[in-house]
Amino acid sequence: MADVYLEVGRKKIFAGSLDWPGWGRFGKSEEEALEALAAYGERYAPIAAAAGYKFPAAPRFTVAERVPGTATTEFGAPDGHPAADGAAVTRAVADRHTKLLGAAWAAFDGYAATAPESLRKGPRGGGRDRDKMIGHVLESEAAYARKLGVKQKPPAFDDPDAIAALRAAVLDALSATNDGGPLTGTGWTARYAARRFTWHVLDHLWEMQDRTE
Repeated sequence: MADVYLEVGRKKIFAGSLDWPGWGRFGKSEEEALEALAAYGERYAPIAAAAGYKFPAAPRFTVAERVPGTATTEFGAPDGHPAADGAAVTRAVADRHTKLLGAAWAAFDGYAATAPESLRKGPRGGGRDRDKMIGHVLESEAAYARKLGVKQKPPAFDDPDAIAALRAAVLDALSATNDGGPLTGTGWTARYAARRFTWHVLDHLWEMQDRTE
């Protein structure tokens, strides 16, 4: 079984796993969102394996919670905060979060290193090319990191030392056990942060792969 939550907007619905941060997809209906989530299980499985976890071959979903969507949901990014995000973070959960996020980063870096600089156009002829996509991911992560109390400038896409420093600070923030509350005054919980960070880097990894083929 795989517990998921649904983030219900007017035009888009996001289905996200509560146990596998980063495994989440959108659809126009609950059924479409869950179908998309199931379809992307094959793409998420190598990330889980790289992190040292066995991913279920044919998961059956249980919708544990529904939350209202926001303008961010309609834009195409997860923004819902299910009650499950407030659960305490044990050592095992913290290790799981950091290992899966680390595996997602490694997969993104590995693919970006061999992807062509110019990518095939996406829907409606749009989409960033490789270097701009990498820069976007890094800029977003520097902004996300502030929600964890980490204040660093967005690293340049060709500055590996700065990228490593930002990621190390994020992993350090997510590696601690906690009571499930926000990691900083007006910031994010660890569970939400792990889901948002990992989803974002995987979403762009898969976009890059799709637009290379």
